[in-house]
Amino acid sequence: MVSDAAIATVVALVVTASFPFYLYGAWIILESDPVTWAVLTRHLKFIVVGLLLTTVPFLTWMLPRFIDHFGGGLAAVHAFLGLQAYAMLILALTGIVRIFQVKRTHDLYGTPNPEMDISELHENMDSWRWRLRAGVAGYIVFWLLAWTLGVARFFILHTDYL
Repeated sequence: MVSDAAIATVVALVVTASFPFYLYGAWIILESDPVTWAVLTRHLKFIVVGLLLTTVPFLTWMLPRFIDHFGGGLAAVHAFLGLQAYAMLILALTGIVRIFQVKRTHDLYGTPNPEMDISELHENMDSWRWRLRAGVAGYIVFWLLAWTLGVARFFILHTDYL
């Protein structure tokens, strides 16, 4: 049977590997003006890979072992920060889904008009854009904090370094 330390090492590496996908996905959007359908789908491919690299280990390995490790304060803080990251992701999704619907309705992914102010497309567009930005920024901040604590817990539980 494979040891917990070996599995923890793989999980730590997989979750760590997700961060470059988030960064590259963000870079794709930040460097594109206008954001076409091709740009959006390319961006989402990298973001989805990053989310899968984080969420699959969480659901399959971290969550089932959470109760066993809950006695330590770091485990509780790590879990809290991770859940906050996912809460911020949900906030971002409430914005991006509505933005996507309005931009799709106005065909801004098919034949984008760089002169068009997307704030004028719907009365709530600025609110949705704020939700998207706050949610993404919050997700990254909480993800980094949870990752840092997760790495610390990995070293405490599975190595002789600390």
